[in-house]
Amino acid sequence: MVRKTQLLHTPRPPVAPRPAATVLLLRDGPQGLEVLMTRRAMTASFAPGAYVFPGGGIDASDADAATHAAAQRRPTQSDLDLTRAIAAIRESFEELGILLARHANGEMATDQDVAQLNRTAPLTAQCQARQMTLAADQVYVLAHWITDRDLPRRFDVPFLVARMPEGQTPVADESEQFEPVWVRPADALARHKDGQFFIIFPTIRTLEKLQAYATVDAVLQACASEQPWFTSCPRAGLLNGHEERYMEHEAPFGELALTCPDGQIAHTLDWQSDHPVALLKNLQRLTAPNPSVMTGPGTNSYLVGDPDTGYIAIDPGPVAPEHQEKLWRAAGGNIRMIVCTHSHSDHSPGAQPLQALCEPHGHKPPLLGLPSQPTARPNSHFVPDRELADGEKLVLQGPQHSHTLRVIHTPGHAANHLCLVLEEDGLLFSGDHVLNGSTTVIDPPDGHMSDYLESLDKLLQACAQDSIDFILPAHGYVLGNLEPGAYDAADVIQRLKKHRLQREAKILGVMRALPEGSMQEWVERAYDDVPPRLWPVAMRSLTAHVERLREMV
Repeated sequence: MVRKTQLLHTPRPPVAPRPAATVLLLRDGPQGLEVLMTRRAMTASFAPGAYVFPGGGIDASDADAATHAAAQRRPTQSDLDLTRAIAAIRESFEELGILLARHANGEMATDQDVAQLNRTAPLTAQCQARQMTLAADQVYVLAHWITDRDLPRRFDVPFLVARMPEGQTPVADESEQFEPVWVRPADALARHKDGQFFIIFPTIRTLEKLQAYATVDAVLQACASEQPWFTSCPRAGLLNGHEERYMEHEAPFGELALTCPDGQIAHTLDWQSDHPVALLKNLQRLTAPNPSVMTGPGTNSYLVGDPDTGYIAIDPGPVAPEHQEKLWRAAGGNIRMIVCTHSHSDHSPGAQPLQALCEPHGHKPPLLGLPSQPTARPNSHFVPDRELADGEKLVLQGPQHSHTLRVIHTPGHAANHLCLVLEEDGLLFSGDHVLNGSTTVIDPPDGHMSDYLESLDKLLQACAQDSIDFILPAHGYVLGNLEPGAYDAADVIQRLKKHRLQREAKILGVMRALPEGSMQEWVERAYDDVPPRLWPVAMRSLTAHVERLREMV
């Protein structure tokens, strides 16, 4: 866990979210699936003027045993999910006059039943008086949202889903909700893009997932597991001068969690090579000016340390004099060590030029790492001043803080690859072993697939040992999450390993189907989900998988 002393912003505990529930009422329209939405009042305290799904806060009465007894539930429906379903039924009745309830004979309520009820009076008692039960068993969990940390009003709200009862017509209460409209998810998104239909981030992302389904039955079947499709508490940053929000699986999320853990909208996500980006007080990133298909926005060089301790430079990049000079200046010339995670041409060639910048000022920082092996390509040549041992610690010590990097040998992407753990802050510098936005290329003979997978296991062990929350890759944004589980550092590595093994299983299937096929035929089938322009790159990893499979026979 990152030390509070190294955070860029003063801690600001977010407002506690209030429990709420929202329901997506669905029907099969003439052109496909449709969802009911209404416009919130312009005076609303949350999302004024936005088109939303009906819903609101959970009342204490929604969780009463008596209320639960007045509702029908599925055997697999938990007490909490039942409470949320009851709240959603109540809110849709109060806001839109839609009643998810059954008569004793099993028939669903109609407009005639709704007309006999008072929308401002307690719903459960009115239903019981008419021998009706709430149809909570027809309400399923779709997604789970927790309102962004930066907002003054926050909600912990499941997005539920139910089929619109036949024979009922929505009528807005004209106080909180207005203009009920049936709309296809894709149309709502298109109208929003055109500025005609204002919807907020959670609604957008939910509609994006929903538009993949053609019918109500398909949606309800996908919800049968009782587990939400996703759980998300988004984070916001600045991109092109505008606020943008991201879910846990999206590339910038981990970086926002590291730099602004309490939800401050203060971190700029634009890629540039002009100046270093502060990630913590003891951590800067400068991206080299070498963007490409292989390097993404460029190679990330990192500076660990502070003015009192001096700095360790990690991966000085390709030979780019302006880049090395900016690294040197960002460290105030006080670079104590230069570490290369491996010898590839976009990582290590800048090491000697950076060292040369330091030398005239009375200090020659040693070049540290592992030497390139005979299997390396000619343009991947690196000889360190000193080899780093597996488990070795590199320490920067100052009067107030220390910064300790522990070495982990991680062959696989390259035979001389290593990663580094910043022990005091639970950070993993992953070089090219773990990337953000793509899987790394394994290029035999210097790359080796079995070594790569075993090295992933070593990184998983480090995540547990050092309570690692975040991964700092050589390409792309920071990966990770402060919340344990989905998309934290360990989960990112586990997903990466699972992806590799799934690809390997697909390759094995292709090899068995075409035992006499060529490598080109295999890559076209095993990587049919990858653009053909990337097949020459994929061919390298295919070769590594094929070699591993043959070794295992």
